[in-house]
Amino acid sequence: MFTPLPANAIHLSGFLEGYIQNSLTHWNEGIAPYAGFVNTFRNGRTYFAQGEMWGKAVRSGCMFYRYTHDEKLKKMLQATVADLLTTRRANGSISASAIDKQPEGPAGDLWEMKYVLLGLDEYYTQVDKDPAVLKAMTDEADCILTQTGPAPKVSITDQGWSKNHIESCTVLEPIMRLYKLTGYKRYLDFARYIVEKTGGAKGYNVIEEDYNNTAPYKMGGPWPKAYEMLSLFEGLIAYYSVTGNEHWRQAFMNLYHNVEAREITIVGNGGADQPYHPDMYGEGWDNAAFEQTNPTIKRTIETCTGVTWMKYCSQIVRLSGDPAAMDDIEKYVYNGLIGTLKPSDDSFAYFSYLNGVKISAKGWGGITDGVHVTCCILNGPMGLAYIPFIAIMNSDTGPVINLYNAGAATVISPMGENIGLDLTTDFPESGKVTINVSSPKKENFTIRLRIPVWSKATALRINGKQQQVVPDTYAAVKRTWLPGDKIELTLDMRCRIMDAPKGSNRAGDNFQALIRGAIVLAVMKIQMPGLINR
Repeated sequence: MFTPLPANAIHLSGFLEGYIQNSLTHWNEGIAPYAGFVNTFRNGRTYFAQGEMWGKAVRSGCMFYRYTHDEKLKKMLQATVADLLTTRRANGSISASAIDKQPEGPAGDLWEMKYVLLGLDEYYTQVDKDPAVLKAMTDEADCILTQTGPAPKVSITDQGWSKNHIESCTVLEPIMRLYKLTGYKRYLDFARYIVEKTGGAKGYNVIEEDYNNTAPYKMGGPWPKAYEMLSLFEGLIAYYSVTGNEHWRQAFMNLYHNVEAREITIVGNGGADQPYHPDMYGEGWDNAAFEQTNPTIKRTIETCTGVTWMKYCSQIVRLSGDPAAMDDIEKYVYNGLIGTLKPSDDSFAYFSYLNGVKISAKGWGGITDGVHVTCCILNGPMGLAYIPFIAIMNSDTGPVINLYNAGAATVISPMGENIGLDLTTDFPESGKVTINVSSPKKENFTIRLRIPVWSKATALRINGKQQQVVPDTYAAVKRTWLPGDKIELTLDMRCRIMDAPKGSNRAGDNFQALIRGAIVLAVMKIQMPGLINR
């Protein structure tokens, strides 16, 4: 099992760091309208699910703080959390719905409360373990438990706005987080109700559908909402981590493999509107891996879906050690995530397209304190904030290097020593990576280096001595490491040409993509096949 490094243990300096700092400075420490987000709970929502905005903004801010320990950011987060706590209603809820209207399903009340819990949890975990914050979290959760549940309470699958109400069941994740913080049995009981009694959606047991290997675009009946489904299964992973029931593990692993095979496009994200779910505005699973160049697609690969997929893959790699999940993250980070940034590189588009106009800012959201805000503008920074969280990890046997971005990290060795890892590289411009290992004394442990699936001819040397490596694995170098040891990795950056899948209506067309390393350079329609030498 892999584990994230402690807070502030890694400092990036290369290609990805510029995007991280730009987003942090412009958004989380810049124009993010925290006070306006809080006023949603004080004055009520003006459009459905508006109350999700605060939790999403604070969640990414807390992850950025975990990485930077920036005092300006900490003060801003402390101020907005204090402001939020002043909106608590007489029943303890932080809700955009009046008490006599709770639970207000079509308005998105439960979905909003979920994000309040996630924002407060990240704050309590990453920034400040304030007892008042934990009390607010338990009060919020207890309101949910009081208002929804087994009969005679209102069923959680009768709450929400979608056709199968899957979004309300995604409260499973923060409920499980709160159970791990408090140990209160009532939260585990409520999680069990969601998983074992409702199946996660009204009229459809999506958890069992996945256990039975149902294709994602066929799950949940008429509403296989990609973002919310991944969020629900993030909660299932947390439930499995407590119960240890292998049935649940098989279900969420099946979802990972089926989404990867059937939905993830060449830029690392999935979902579309055509041909299977035209009424889902591009936000549903749609067999997108096969349909991705379908010219009838109008909206596809939502940023909220991509960031949640990235987080989901990080859970998979931490549990299983499967490097394929990290390959998926790398593909999304360098293409889907960064590719969805607007030309100013400081805000995120709602969708990114493979056909036609590259990005679209249109989508669900509104104006808060003069700032145009969508769900994807808020989720994009979370994707960037997650990069340091997963770039280098640790294990019982030693460090795990996942992403090759310049920077430095401190990892605790199996013997409890501080091991320094200093990565020098200009990746993705070239594939040359040098890692200097510093340790206070010699120690035998393993350093794992991810060998990307696309790097077919990788060279790995330890102090100049060649090592054997295999693509799509972790090269596990077990040895007695000495102060000053050097790792030299050369990744295979030769360009590759990939044919597009035909999908449902691609007869006669010949689409190909040009890819170098982790980056998709172009998608091309070849008028005369054979002009490009493979």
